[in-house]
Amino acid sequence: MIRLHYHPLSTFSRRVRIALIEKRLAYEPVLVDLAKGKHKDPAYLALNPYGRVPTLEEDGFVLYESTAILTYLEATHSTPALLPSEPRQRALAEMHMKLCDLQLMRQAGIIIFPRRFLPKERWNLTAMAEAKAEIEKHLAILERQLHGKQYLVAEQFGLADICYIPGIEFLPLMEIEPPPAVAAWRARLLARPSAVETKPSV
Repeated sequence: MIRLHYHPLSTFSRRVRIALIEKRLAYEPVLVDLAKGKHKDPAYLALNPYGRVPTLEEDGFVLYESTAILTYLEATHSTPALLPSEPRQRALAEMHMKLCDLQLMRQAGIIIFPRRFLPKERWNLTAMAEAKAEIEKHLAILERQLHGKQYLVAEQFGLADICYIPGIEFLPLMEIEPPPAVAAWRARLLARPSAVETKPSV
């Protein structure tokens, strides 16, 4: 049985939960109460020495990096497929997954965390403005890549799209207006039942 240690407000937990739903995999959800510091408990740190979520366990095997978890789930539960089988298309999907973390999620965290959880007087406005500019630059690149397409890779919903869902959910919070193709893609992804089911409350 798969066990997923997660928090409902964690963007990286959300992408794994979406993949599990899309693959119709049964799993045991284990809430890690971040507000109470449960991610720092010795028992949890024995599983995930970084004290973050998500962490996946299956038959004694442990993973604690979300994209590694996604590719593991694809390798061990290949139906329905969320990665292309053709090598070049698969490489493109893996490239987009990596770029999502480097070009969107890293910068989004600089903006989203303060706006969700900190009083305004504690915001680093300079860092937030720089992060916003980087995200807008990245979305302009995605706009060209998504032109005339439904999904990022091989016209098939997959892990590359899933990686983006938690971040693009918060574009309005970040006061970022996506260009047209990105906006249509965002709406398409957020309408999926797996995205609706995992939508954060805050």
